[in-house]
Amino acid sequence: MLKSVKAYALAALLTLALVSFFAPRATAQLNGVIQGTVLNFEGKPYADLPVDLKGEQGTVKQTKTDAAGKFIFPNLRSGKYTLAFHPSEMQQPFEVQASAQSSGPTDVPINFKEIIEKSPEGAAALKKREEEQQKTAGMKDHFNNGIAFLDQERAAKTDLAKATPDQRDQAKQKINDLADKAVAEFQQANTIAPEKDPNHHLFWARMGEAYDLAGRTDDAINAYQQAVTLKPDNASYYNNLGNVLAKAGKIDDARVAYTKSAELDPPNAGFAWRNFGISLYQSNRMQEGVEPLKKAVEIDPKNAQSWYLLGACLVASADYKQVGDKVEVTLKPGTIEAYQKALELDPNGTWGKQAKDGLEQVNQLTGGIDTKVGGKKKKP
Repeated sequence: MLKSVKAYALAALLTLALVSFFAPRATAQLNGVIQGTVLNFEGKPYADLPVDLKGEQGTVKQTKTDAAGKFIFPNLRSGKYTLAFHPSEMQQPFEVQASAQSSGPTDVPINFKEIIEKSPEGAAALKKREEEQQKTAGMKDHFNNGIAFLDQERAAKTDLAKATPDQRDQAKQKINDLADKAVAEFQQANTIAPEKDPNHHLFWARMGEAYDLAGRTDDAINAYQQAVTLKPDNASYYNNLGNVLAKAGKIDDARVAYTKSAELDPPNAGFAWRNFGISLYQSNRMQEGVEPLKKAVEIDPKNAQSWYLLGACLVASADYKQVGDKVEVTLKPGTIEAYQKALELDPNGTWGKQAKDGLEQVNQLTGGIDTKVGGKKKKP
């Protein structure tokens, strides 16, 4: 009888244990809410601010503030959480601790303006930031004013080409005055810009453009040199520097600038080589222009101007030999082809017309130049 009682008791205990083991566990309730409103460093709603939430159980969530600066993390387990705010004005995220409770939402208001002002270091940083913002706004205003004067200067340069002889001095003075105004604005923008502002090179480049339009070549050279020093990877600055150096007759220095431009921007190197060829052509160093113009047409074979200039420079490079009463002319290979290509690409335009004239000239030259006294000379 005793054994039966013990067996029954043991069975009952086992049953209780099994019931306890297989009973469903109570699920944690996800009715906690952490929410809040974020104000920026000016005390206004901070929209689209990234906010991260991390719980002590490993929960990780992310959201952004809405247009009113509000954020919300619903469906949280009760417990402690870390909120991380990521304002662009701060190098590190701003973190606060908060607890989610089943009894109701937890509000976490964040006012960055008040937070910064409560710290001496923060207040100083905020003041510095506001000063920099004011400088940036002033810098943009001066830059935009400079661009406006620069546009007027370009228009005045166009008007100069149409001016009658009695109007030219006044038109030139207008261009120079507008250049002074444009440069003054760019200089002011450059002066008030923060030391590490990335736009300093742009101010110098625009000054170079204003000086160049006014024909003040030395000033333009200095400005573009400053620009390339500050932005040594800008191909267009080197191209423009090459242009003004060539105008000043500094062809060897221009060669260095054009070469650098071509190296920095291989797909558009044809533009730099063509400009170098133009510079040599205008400086009456046409034989030297053959090499850069060959590079120009190789990179950009559809540019009629480059083909015409190449033809003209090849004609200037022809070999001349006195034979009796005539000078025989031996053209360099590719001369006729260069003119023909320019005519093909621009049959009704300026370069096509000049190429056609060049071909007629070549036909005359290849017949020899009569050097007899009283004979008809045909000059290239």
